[in-house]
Amino acid sequence: MSKENTEKKLKELLEEIRPFLNLDGGDIEYIKYEDGYLYVKMSGACAGCNFLDVTLKDNIEAYLKETVEELKGVINVDL
Repeated sequence: MSKENTEKKLKELLEEIRPFLNLDGGDIEYIKYEDGYLYVKMSGACAGCNFLDVTLKDNIEAYLKETVEELKGVINVDL
């Protein structure tokens, strides 16, 4: 899959995830996709949550990797 198609697919998948995060007062923002890694910014209740790493790796990253095989990982950035 081309980088542009991968970015588009990742953005679509993040839009599917967003409502579930919103239910708990959190949100996720696409920052960039580079060298196989997706950079996002977790905000709202997610930003200070003790379970941020678990949510990011075990839930969000696992879900995205099921569809986007070339994805190596998801990284939260604090801008």
